[in-house]
Amino acid sequence: MRYFSTRSFRVAARQSWYTIRYVAVGNEPFLTSYSGQFQSFVVPALLNLQQSLVKANLAGYVKLVVPCNADAYESSLPSQGAFRPELTQIMTQLVSFLNSNGSPFVVNIYPFLSLYGNSDFPQDYAFFEGSTHPVTDGSNVYYNAFDGNFDTLVAALNKLGYGQMPIVIGEVGWPTDGAIGANLTAARVFNQGLINHVLSNKGTPLRPGVPPMDIYLFGLLDEGAKSVLPGNFERHWGIFSFDGQAKYALNLGLGNRLLKNAKNVEYLPSRWCVADPIKDLTNVANHLRIACSAADCTTLNYGGSCNEIGAKGNISYAFNSFYQLHMQNAQSCDFDGLGMVTFLDPSVGDCRFPVGVNDHKSSLAFRSCHRWTTIWTSILGGMWFSLML
Repeated sequence: MRYFSTRSFRVAARQSWYTIRYVAVGNEPFLTSYSGQFQSFVVPALLNLQQSLVKANLAGYVKLVVPCNADAYESSLPSQGAFRPELTQIMTQLVSFLNSNGSPFVVNIYPFLSLYGNSDFPQDYAFFEGSTHPVTDGSNVYYNAFDGNFDTLVAALNKLGYGQMPIVIGEVGWPTDGAIGANLTAARVFNQGLINHVLSNKGTPLRPGVPPMDIYLFGLLDEGAKSVLPGNFERHWGIFSFDGQAKYALNLGLGNRLLKNAKNVEYLPSRWCVADPIKDLTNVANHLRIACSAADCTTLNYGGSCNEIGAKGNISYAFNSFYQLHMQNAQSCDFDGLGMVTFLDPSVGDCRFPVGVNDHKSSLAFRSCHRWTTIWTSILGGMWFSLML
């Protein structure tokens, strides 16, 4: 979360008004899991920030938005979409504010989460290649979850009298690890299908020929320290790995150009920390707990890319993750004598034992990746700034 004083925000926004398009006030504040605890703060925060934008003469350039999770609305059919009953009043206030100030409605849509959370969810309905389980809604037929979810929101806005309000997709994507169905192939198929679908300008049954005004793929890089409360996949949404390397080929609709890897990345030496094969590992549990509480071990869990490498493989993966996190410091591979350094890559199949990036060179190593970020934001929209008051 990034915090700004009114003055610092005014200065930063004036210097970058041509790239900052939206300021997100909170993020998914109406989640059912929050039990309404943030609802009373949303509109006052919007009004306060809007006054600041007006005073800074930025209200015409920068728009305030409140990204909502798709659980803010519900329906068995898209055309019957409505906001949850307990949100009707505040959504009416929010949408009225957005409309008055020329802001879009921002929603985060994740077909992966629908598939992940419901064993009966048709897998092909989560993608864009057509479905053997389409949803028929009167004369409209939905062949993918994205369109169905989007039109449910359109119907919900229409019930409030704002059926033509512009909609921005604040987050949409597919993770590559950490759960069943989260893998490189599925992520590539989903994201490429989404891009092709949007660029076709077909829109949806309730908004034919009118695709969302902006779409932000989530996300750019993996986040190895992110909370895994929703699931271990949370750390693996990136289309690039931690070292700025593209995970799969993805065409953003710019001719034949695909994602480009970060250049001049300086890695640590090619060595790994693994479990010493001649040592008794009976009492390794506490070391595993310590290693995985600091480093990312989510690929070891059920559905992950390293889930089937065996007990010793799990121990070695945890040891190595800790070792790389600590810049290959010799002591970080000790584990009371249970670890050892090897120069042979212990990776197995799709389970990659990473080598870390030289931290003191990180600013140089990711200049290329930063340049790509600039291109990325110009393609898919502006920049996100999230403020919580």
